Amino acid sequence: MAAAAGAARTGGARVRRTATTRRALGLRGSARPNSPRRSFPAGEENVCGPAGQSRYLAACRACGVTPASGLLRCVPGAALSLWHRGLGPQVAKALALSLMVDTSILTLDLSDSWLQGEGAAAIAEMLKENCYLSAVDLSDNKLGVEGAKAFSAMLLENTTIVSLQLSGNEFDDHAAKHLADAIAANTKVEILDLSYNKFDDKAGEILGPAIAENVGLKELKASWNHFHSQGATALAKGLGGNIFLKVLDISYNGFGNSGAAALGEALKANSVLEELNVSNNRFSVEGALHIAAGLKENKTLKRLNMTRNPMQSEGCCGVLKALQANSCTGIAILDLPDVPVNKELAELCDAVKILFPNLLLRHGGITKLQRKSQLKFELRTQAKVVGNSQNAMA
Repeated sequence: MAAAAGAARTGGARVRRTATTRRALGLRGSARPNSPRRSFPAGEENVCGPAGQSRYLAACRACGVTPASGLLRCVPGAALSLWHRGLGPQVAKALALSLMVDTSILTLDLSDSWLQGEGAAAIAEMLKENCYLSAVDLSDNKLGVEGAKAFSAMLLENTTIVSLQLSGNEFDDHAAKHLADAIAANTKVEILDLSYNKFDDKAGEILGPAIAENVGLKELKASWNHFHSQGATALAKGLGGNIFLKVLDISYNGFGNSGAAALGEALKANSVLEELNVSNNRFSVEGALHIAAGLKENKTLKRLNMTRNPMQSEGCCGVLKALQANSCTGIAILDLPDVPVNKELAELCDAVKILFPNLLLRHGGITKLQRKSQLKFELRTQAKVVGNSQNAMA
């Protein structure tokens, strides 16, 4: 009863806020945030249409900012992309006012627009009202703790966002406290990108239990952070307790052998995960054997990337032996580091290929680091396919 009353109060407040916004922008009628999607005359509701642009210009005048030329030139459609425009927090406020009552845009890309925490707060408030946007990209915007707090509060109310990109926003352990609350409670977001941030071990200990509790995420990216020892172990335990996550990218973190041990245990318990990227995590032979122990029992993992780990040929052999010992393995693609190949490794490669003829076994490859932004790199790998002992792992 109390929960229902609380939901009713929240819904009522939302409708009142939306009605106030519509009047401020000179709109007639009303919009119910939870009403079914409706069809409007061309340009009536879309922020890029004639009426929508008039609404946006009015919001810019109210905020005292110069309109973004990119938005004035855009073509009405289901996607709005204003990435790398340097909008700033004030322009973001005007845009948020316009989008609050927009019913046709489903995808919003404001990445690399220098929104900062203030701009993020405005976008977050808009997303509490807008029930049509399903994919939002706010990567590389220096959102910081303020932005994390605003978006976490939004995720406790919003029920339509399915994909949320928040990479490269300088989130640290303080931001993790806010994000953990949202991750544990939100059941609608299926894709979450938290890569290229400043999460450390403390953040890992905070986020791990939240991941275990989450019942909606299907894909989580947490690469290029600073999860080591305790933080890595906590994240791995969270994976072991999660029963919905299908894709996990924790590459470029430095989990080390202790993190590998926890991941190995998680793989034994997890029966849902299908793709795991643990490349460049400082796994030595010991770490590789811990992962191998998990692979002996896991039946659902389909793709595993272990490239750029100093696991040597002995570690690679351990992983291949684990596959040999598990006739129910689901592995279809296996990426191993580029290491010197001895006779044992070559023979194991042949044996595994015979046992699993559909397995795509890739070894090392040509790696290239490409600058993506001032503090962000993107790894692009063109892997080599391993065939038999004559041309495998050459």
